[in-house]
Amino acid sequence: MTTIVSRQNPRYRDLARLVASSRERRKTGRCVLEGEHLVGVYLDRRGVPEVVAASEDALSRLGVAELVARVPPSRALILPRALFDELGPLLPDIGIVAVAPAPRASRAGDGDRFLLVEAIQDPGNLGSMLRSAAAFGVAEAFLSKDCAFAWAPKVLRAGQGAHFQLAIHEDADLPAIARDLRRDGVRVLATVASGGTPIDRATLGARVALAIGNEGAGLSEALRHESDEAVTIPMPGGSESLNVAAAAAVALYEVARRRVTAAARR
Repeated sequence: MTTIVSRQNPRYRDLARLVASSRERRKTGRCVLEGEHLVGVYLDRRGVPEVVAASEDALSRLGVAELVARVPPSRALILPRALFDELGPLLPDIGIVAVAPAPRASRAGDGDRFLLVEAIQDPGNLGSMLRSAAAFGVAEAFLSKDCAFAWAPKVLRAGQGAHFQLAIHEDADLPAIARDLRRDGVRVLATVASGGTPIDRATLGARVALAIGNEGAGLSEALRHESDEAVTIPMPGGSESLNVAAAAAVALYEVARRRVTAAARR
């Protein structure tokens, strides 16, 4: 382990630049993992991050100490509390961060559940949607060009490790993806606030893609045109709409529930 005590240390300056700057993260293709949970998930599912940095105070916590011990000494940095707190806009008492390459997904093509995410701009909503997608068996998520950056810290926090269970494709041409999926036998369902088939009655098929649109505007006409069926979540309580992340969770659960029920009947 290397202990850093100066703000002028090149490794500290590089780390601080990545923590503080979304532009720097995008430019270098890296992500910053904050806290024990995300660092632990990365170690379990992807391997050793490029850098793991912990504050001296946090090393007294068993979880932090165990994570640092799993990293080769050349990649572990220990910082005084003051320097750690000056890295950038981190959550209070987070104690540990890591820098890792943002995974670039390749098309797997063999899953049976997919998520198409169009123009979701709130990082918390996007992260929650990815978390739900991973929980309900989605293999690949496709994000349009105007979505929030999938590997931004707020999205990663809300995703709680889901990023490392999914193949995430950014800057996707969603109408073209929907066309390709349908050609491959995937049934594409477009979620709409009203007027669609109640989702519990929709035709699913063996493979399903769920398209979720912008928080305010919903899905584009181009993506709806490339879908097989528009579906709506029934809301007997009378609310006009759900938060988009909540709607995604309900819809993904319903698809998963019906798949499990159908499998049990067989």
